[in-house]
Amino acid sequence: MKRWKILTVLMTFVLAFSLTACSANKDSKDAADTSDIASLTSTEPSNLDEATKLHQKLMQKETDILSNNTKLWEKVFLAANKNTTMIEDGTNYGDFLLSTIEGAKDQFSAEELQTLKTGAEQIKEIEGKLTILEQKYPDCGSKPGDGESVDAESAGMTKENSELTKFPSFTGKDLDGNDVNSSDLFSKNDVTVVNFWFTTCKPCVEELKDLEALNTELAKKGGTVVGINTFTLDGDKAAISEAKDILSKKGVSYRNVWFDSKSDAGTFTSGLYSYPTTYVVDKNGNIIGQPIVGAITSSDQAQKLHELIEQAIASSNG
Repeated sequence: MKRWKILTVLMTFVLAFSLTACSANKDSKDAADTSDIASLTSTEPSNLDEATKLHQKLMQKETDILSNNTKLWEKVFLAANKNTTMIEDGTNYGDFLLSTIEGAKDQFSAEELQTLKTGAEQIKEIEGKLTILEQKYPDCGSKPGDGESVDAESAGMTKENSELTKFPSFTGKDLDGNDVNSSDLFSKNDVTVVNFWFTTCKPCVEELKDLEALNTELAKKGGTVVGINTFTLDGDKAAISEAKDILSKKGVSYRNVWFDSKSDAGTFTSGLYSYPTTYVVDKNGNIIGQPIVGAITSSDQAQKLHELIEQAIASSNG
């Protein structure tokens, strides 16, 4: 399974805790029953449609497991955020959780440890099945299931016409505490490349140098790169400090911003399915084309991004 997709599960719940502080419920707990998981992991689909449906059900089981005992899982994720800079490619997400739980075991009682380890083992089993499904049916996990993404209109994005969609508006600050307004930000640049990332996402961090080089290139064309580290929403001081440390080590000079999680942009961010994700915006705040999903480090991704950039410049000057 591609690491950026596995990391999305972690990001989803970090955001869920920070944005909604949701509580566990009996239905979600019952949904993660061990026998039910065993039944799903033993199922063998016969075609892509069946594989896609099974993939979505398995992903939902991971969601159900992590929705139980949210305070415990929050402590696990916070431990991962502080102590694990990256998740190595090829690592089963369940193994990652087990390792993180072991590293933070002093924070939990024996009963709590058992609960967490049981959940992590279930996730490990699910991830193993997901990997097999994706190897046999490569497209089965390419689209988010119900509840895993937010459409543009429900996120506060409005369409000016059949082709152009507005980037959700926001007011916030950069990581140095300076005020930021999306309208001013976009209107001052012929093109703005907006990159969504988070601190423990390996491909996100790996592309920072490429984005810095792109920012230098765009400056000559009246454009800029803007980063949005999703851990920093609502001005989380610890997350801002960690993000600034990584950005400094990578030599990043372009602006990174945060905003209220309850704003239109915050709602949109909480519904992103994959990280990193990059949008290209013209000076009128219009999103140009489709987002670049995944790192821009490959030649194909870089080419797509540059095509969108040229379209944004043309749109701004048209």
